[in-house]
Amino acid sequence: MKTVLSARSLLTKCLTDKKMKKADATKLNILEKAFELIYIKGYQATSIDDIIATTNVTKGAFYYHFKNKDEMGLSIINELLKPTLTGGFIGLLQNGEDPLNAIYDLIYGLLIENEFLKVEYGCPASNLTHEMSPLSEDFNNALNELTEQWIKTMIESIELGKHNGVIRADVDAMQVTMFVMSGYWGIRNFGKLSKSKEAYVFFLKELRIYLENLR
Repeated sequence: MKTVLSARSLLTKCLTDKKMKKADATKLNILEKAFELIYIKGYQATSIDDIIATTNVTKGAFYYHFKNKDEMGLSIINELLKPTLTGGFIGLLQNGEDPLNAIYDLIYGLLIENEFLKVEYGCPASNLTHEMSPLSEDFNNALNELTEQWIKTMIESIELGKHNGVIRADVDAMQVTMFVMSGYWGIRNFGKLSKSKEAYVFFLKELRIYLENLR
């Protein structure tokens, strides 16, 4: 089974085919290293000084690219997470001949095969949602756009499967999408608590049964 995204491509897929100027490369380096640090420590526990120390850039270089930490955090969502979702996750759902297999492969890849996403740290988008949505409308809006993009694509994939006769006509695409996504976010938290992928295995077995029953 093909890995959804490697650690590097999770962060930089949107820019790997572009020749970057030095300033662009510096900005990308800050975003990448900050994202890794925030994923491990949490957004609020990560300071600008932590980011500067990790990236080895000057404070002046940081503030050249970002007015403050929150502007940088929003750039992580808009310039790293959203393109990754479009180029990797959404592409897998759109290109799969069998939407049910594509959905399963996507979730399996994220939980089991992805090298960047660690069981003990959970899902970065989910973590940011829990931590920042209640505190910042800007973060809430950006993360909601990210989630809505995933929801829209999965619904369209299921509807296409219904049209092609792969999925039963009576299946509610929205219900299936919300169930699958809620399950993914929830099982990430179980794994985070136990620091073990064992919970993932149980979830994936039931997910496979659930999806096959939609045929």
